[in-house]
Amino acid sequence: MPKQEEIKCYRNPIPTTDIIIEYYNRGIVLITRRNPPLGLAIPGGFSEYGLSLEENAIKEAKEETGLDVVIENPEKPFCVHSNPDRDPRGHMISITYIAKGYGNLKAGDDAKTAKVYSLDEIVEFVKQKSLVFDHSSILEKYLKHRGFP
Repeated sequence: MPKQEEIKCYRNPIPTTDIIIEYYNRGIVLITRRNPPLGLAIPGGFSEYGLSLEENAIKEAKEETGLDVVIENPEKPFCVHSNPDRDPRGHMISITYIAKGYGNLKAGDDAKTAKVYSLDEIVEFVKQKSLVFDHSSILEKYLKHRGFP
């Protein structure tokens, strides 16, 4: 085993998982963040050691929205965003999934509120770029993926 002084430390990006939750064909679930940076966001959070990215996304969805989710394509994330400036807290990599949400929507953990927004409302948020991080860009990709103008 190498001595402590022989182990190199690296400064690496931090992985996060985000999850676009479609709720009973009524719209998309967004949360209002309890912690800075404040604002509307897709549910998600830092990846935890010992969990796969898919497991982490499911855990974050449950913690922040109270919903059980089924990920659309767990083997292939919907998108990955890695711009070093996407998060004011540091270099974060977002691995985003799409899922169907079931159960009673209730904010928890890092979410101050959790609410379902219609696709028309999501379009307006995207146009105004009014979500935190780069979540407006993620939702813009989602709308195109779903064939929404």
